[in-house]
This record gives sequence, structure tokens and C-alpha cells, in this order.
Amino acid sequence: MGRFVRVNLTEGKVSVENLFDYLPENVLRTWIGGRGLGVYLMLKEVDPKVDPLSPDNKAFVMTGPVTGIAAGLEAGRWCSVTKSPETNTVHDSQSGGKFGPYLKFAGFDFVVLEGASEEPVYLYLENGKAELRDAKDLWGKDTHATTRILKERHGDDIAVACIGPAGENLARIACIINEEGRAAGRGGHGAVWGSKKFKAIVAKPGLKPKPADEDKLREVVKEALEKKKASGVTNEALPAYGTAVLVNIINEAGIFPTHNFQYGQFEKAKEISGETMAEKILVRKQPCWGCVIACGRYTRITEPPFQGEGDGPEYETVWALGANVGVGDLGAVVKANFLCNELGLDTISMGNAIAVAMELYEKGCLPKEKLEGIEFKFGNAGALVEAVWRTAYRSSIGDDLAEGGYRLAKKYGHPEVAPQVRGQCLPAYDPRGVQGHALAYATSNRGGCHLRAYLISPEILGVPEKLDPYTTEGKPKWVKEFQDGLATLDSMVVCKFVTFAYWVDELARQLSVVTGWDISADEFMTIGERIWNAERVFNILSFGDGEEYDKLPERFTKTPMPAGPSAGHVAKIDEMLPEYYKLRGSVKGRPTRETLERLGLKEFADRLEAEGLLPS
Repeated sequence: MGRFVRVNLTEGKVSVENLFDYLPENVLRTWIGGRGLGVYLMLKEVDPKVDPLSPDNKAFVMTGPVTGIAAGLEAGRWCSVTKSPETNTVHDSQSGGKFGPYLKFAGFDFVVLEGASEEPVYLYLENGKAELRDAKDLWGKDTHATTRILKERHGDDIAVACIGPAGENLARIACIINEEGRAAGRGGHGAVWGSKKFKAIVAKPGLKPKPADEDKLREVVKEALEKKKASGVTNEALPAYGTAVLVNIINEAGIFPTHNFQYGQFEKAKEISGETMAEKILVRKQPCWGCVIACGRYTRITEPPFQGEGDGPEYETVWALGANVGVGDLGAVVKANFLCNELGLDTISMGNAIAVAMELYEKGCLPKEKLEGIEFKFGNAGALVEAVWRTAYRSSIGDDLAEGGYRLAKKYGHPEVAPQVRGQCLPAYDPRGVQGHALAYATSNRGGCHLRAYLISPEILGVPEKLDPYTTEGKPKWVKEFQDGLATLDSMVVCKFVTFAYWVDELARQLSVVTGWDISADEFMTIGERIWNAERVFNILSFGDGEEYDKLPERFTKTPMPAGPSAGHVAKIDEMLPEYYKLRGSVKGRPTRETLERLGLKEFADRLEAEGLLPS
């Protein structure tokens, strides 16, 4: 759209700025948008050592060049980029729904939030204009109530991204919710908004972005649709059962984390699977804007005590609030998911924090006065639901849970029970049974994450080819390729599920047609490599990131999986890191000057050298 909004919350000023006056076209081609451009802006505008919850941190609300451009490209997404209060890393968090396209249709490519307001405010966007408005009446409201009030005020045809009580109370695992059930979930981005007294963004559509070549766009959309129709994942599994189709698959592979990653199989997996959800609680599919895959679910629980309805749950949520805490009651899992959406909590981090608390409870490490009679035992559905409420309001044990699983475990003297990388707890795949995915976890710049390099695809699902999950051979190359390619995809702000149907050649062509740039597959990968290294530079400047952090807890590297198909296996990170570092052009996890200059990042090499952080 060629515009962005800068909001100085300290002064209460809003300015609409010309994108190309601030960022020349060569810079946009270098970083694309979304995750990549957000990371560049963080390095350009924010001191990496900043306290994430201070006014000096900034929050970037980003779209990409493909966002909202056409149905059929799975481009109905947006992303938030900031410094995470959970991990201290530079952090992007992606979300679906319609907010991303509506931000574009309101006339803007991205929003910059800086400073901090004394009173709650929200941002209203329409027709290329932006206005900061009073949100005192919205403060304290959950995300559903906030969205309903704003729709009554501005009309139904708007998109709202907002925080709930968890973000207002600075829970480090608070998220940003849009459309009442889509989340920019991981990393505590909701707490960053809360620290700025910033409640919501309202985007009202009216404008339409145009591609560089409309005729060729129709061609690439047609080709993309044909490829997705030919994929069993995007044409059959995800539309039929949603992301929770993975529950039985991952459980049968013996890597479905159970009881805080102590085991790899859950005896009640079928009871919380996508197939069971489709049979018992599915109301309708809930696709993102312009999406033909339609993996989203809208569900309803009719039987007490957990009755309710809303979006989800997704696979990661079913695992985090189910198997990982030992709860096989589908109603309780879905209710906890609904509450997380309403209160503004990341479901993965919430489930991890509860699972850590349950293991600490069973070890006798939690003070009884904080528990107020709640038995934090694995399998206690009531404790699960109660814990979500308490976390959002930082009540009793909820005050500890709001800090996230890693800080909780450290506080009570057992950091080893937190399944984390860089302070962010892991998602729904035990790394002991998938060596490539283990390396992807350990080297993820934002903290423990399955989406930086989804090696589950080849190692378990056999896409694009089947790899032996237990071997380390060749995995560093796969991890680097996935990390680089997905970094550029995240900068287009496109759904990762398209990669089950096509990869870099098709994505590079789509990006070229939309932007008018002739981007080859090789350039596409180089852009991603540049983004990955820029993130690592930020983290090095922030907290000295490197080899010390490229690791997994000993639960995964020294304690073999006790039973199931992956029994006897451990994650063999140390076997893979030397080859991975060589491919990355890094020394002990830090990029060399040669690597940074090859990627056009001499400025960042100079910054590292000035701090004594550039490897020799």
C-alpha cells in the first residue's frame, strides 16, 4: 500500500508515513516484509539490550507483499515483531484470520508502536488514515468482549487485534488475539502491548492492494490451487480434521510429549484427536481469509461442566492442554483453549507452564499456600482450567505460571524440568525421536519452536521425501534449508501449510509476480539466510547468543525415551552442530565477518566487532 503508521504512545501522536521515503526499494527487496523487515527495523530502531517491557522496546505489526493480494495463496496472515519478554530474543509471532488483509485494506503495510501511554488507548485505521482513541472502557475486558464492543462502535466489517487481561497484567506468555480465536501466540507479545497500555488495533477495509502483474498472478494462483489439490495433506487431511489430525500420527510415532515430556505416548490420545473432534464437537470449518485449505475449526461443547463454543483447538493446543498435562477429557481441553483465547494467553506456553508446575508439585516443590487447595497432579482437569484463570490475573500460583515454564522451574530450584530453548518451552514433538527436528529446536533464534524448520514433514510425514527420523546424517543441511526458506516465507507472511504442496521455486515465482522483482529460487534462499543471521546478530547483542544456547535440556540429550517406538533414543545435538555451524559460516554459533559481508550485513559485523562479539 506504500504507507505505514508510526504511533508514539508516550506523546499520543500518530503519523502516517510514506513507506518508500523511509525504506528504499532495495531495502524492501533485501528484507521483503513481515518477519524479515520486522527484524531489520528492530536492529535499526531498537537497542538489543532494551528491557522488553520498557517504553524503549518497540512492537511492529507487519504484513507482507503477498498479504491480501488474492485468494488461493494462503496469504491471510500478519505477524508481530518485538523483543520478547519471555526469551529476550528478537521474536516474531504469526497469526491467521483476516486481520492481516484488513490492515492492508485499511491502507497500511505495517504499524510501529513506540513509547508507552499513561492511559489505555487503541488505534483505529481506515482509508489510509489513523487515529489513536481512548480505551479506558476496554481495559480489563477480555478479547471477546473487546471485539464485540469495537464492532458495535465501528461496524461488523472490521478486524480487531487486541490483548486480554493476561497482556494487561504483563504475563510473559500473553498473546495478541484477532477475530476472537486467532493468536500471535508465542513470546509474550501481548505483554509488550500491555506494558504500553495499548489495547487494540481496529482495521476497517476499503482499499485493495494490486500486484505488479495481474495476468501472471491469475496463473500462479491457478497453479498453486492445482498443487494443493494434488497434496493429500492440504486437500484431504487438514480440511477434514484440522491440524489435530496429527495427534494420532505423532502419538503412534512415539514422540507425543506426555506428562511434561517424560514420555512419548499418551494412552488417551484418540480421545482428543482431530478425528474425535470432527465426530463429536465440530460445528464448522473456520478458514483464514482467502484460504482453500480451511484447517481452522469452530467447535462446541454442550455438556457441563465445560460447555462453551469458539475457535479451535489446534494440534499444539490439544497437546499442550491435553497430553502434556495428562488430561484426556476433551471437554476440559477445549474449555481451557477457549479461556486462553478469551484471556489472551498462548496455549503452548500455558500448557507447558502447567505441566512444569505439575511435575514440581509431584516432587513436593510448590508451596501449599500458593496452591489454595488445588491439586496440581497430572490428569487433573479441574486444575488445568483453574490454572488458566489464575495465570491471566496473576492470582496465587498464577503469578508464577504467568512468568512461563522456565522461570517457574528456576524459581523453585529445578530448571532441568523446563523443556525449553532460550527460555521458550518446546511444542508438541519430543526431540528424542526426530533428530533433525531436535537440531531445529536447539538452533531456533526465537526460542524452542517447531515452525523455524519443520523437520517433522520429512522425518514423520514423508514430505517432500521420507527421512529416517533416528539418524543424524544429512540433517544439518535439511535444517538450514528449511530455516532459510521459511524465513523468507514468513516475510511474505504466507501460511506454512503451502509447503506440503510446493516449495521455493513456486514461492519465489509468486513473490516475483506480486512485487515485480525477478526473484530466483537462489535469491529467495539467500534472503532467508540473511534474515536468520540478522536475528542471530540481534540475539548476540542482546544476551550473547551462541553455542551456549544452541542446546537442549539434559532430559532430551541424556535421558533416553523410556518406552514406545522411540524407546532408547536421545537427541544427538552435539553430533550435528559442527556440520551445521560449517554450513552456516559461523564459529560456535556466531556468524563470521565473511558470512555477514557475503549477505550484505557489513554494518552488523561492525556492530558485533565493536562489542567484542565477532568471532575471529
